[in-house]
Amino acid sequence: MLFLALAFLILAVVIGSAAYLPWPLTLVSGVVIALWLAVFAVRERRRRDRTGKA
Repeated sequence: MLFLALAFLILAVVIGSAAYLPWPLTLVSGVVIALWLAVFAVRERRRRDRTGKA
């Protein structure tokens, strides 16, 4: 959960600074954060599925 909060904080900083950064850098940063969140979500879902069956 701490990692998720950190990811949202980083996303807020990236969005807030988007006016000052070039578009390509902003888009790359957003994609990296989105991919990281997707990996986190998949790992959490797999962990819940394993513990739910036991």
